[in-house]
Amino acid sequence: MKEYIASLEKEFSLIEHGFKEEEKRALMDYKSHDREYIKQLAFLAYQTDIYQVRMYAVFLFGYLSKDQEILLFMRDEVSKDANWRVQEVLAKAFDEFCNNTGYEKALSTIDEWLQNANPNTRRSVTEGLRIWTSRPYFKENPNEAIKRIANLKEDSSEYVRKSVGNALRDISKNFPELIKNELNNWNLESKEINQVYKLAGKLIC
Repeated sequence: MKEYIASLEKEFSLIEHGFKEEEKRALMDYKSHDREYIKQLAFLAYQTDIYQVRMYAVFLFGYLSKDQEILLFMRDEVSKDANWRVQEVLAKAFDEFCNNTGYEKALSTIDEWLQNANPNTRRSVTEGLRIWTSRPYFKENPNEAIKRIANLKEDSSEYVRKSVGNALRDISKNFPELIKNELNNWNLESKEINQVYKLAGKLIC
């Protein structure tokens, strides 16, 4: 297993852009081995200093995320990773969890992560589920998506607020009136809310 990770480090360290190769290999490996082997492989791969291999590991975590230990590790440890590319994959891995669980059944976890103290954890939800209303459950219940995203309109992290504004803007393409109604209730005297408002209303205001 260590030899395999060393080969991944050599191969993936040459990839400077994107994530497709890491995702492709992770899915291939996941399908080729039993879950216990993949779990060990993912944890070992995540220990590397090569961020591309950590990205590969986080894709594996996403496939394994029905395992509560894995899901908590994603929430509490992967969210602390300093590399922004790893955080992008965390968002994809969280969406993988929601997809495998069922978005409606995942609501309690979605809400829990949205209230987490770590901005990376919160953003993994707002960003990972984009476009929210293209996802099952939220497609039929767009207001359930809007209210959850809008709750973070005054988030302490600009990183999160930008994701919030962009996520609401996405929804405005298909549900402009719902987004207009939401934005009309906002207090624009807040600098943070005003920033999100400009992003969210870009296509409709």
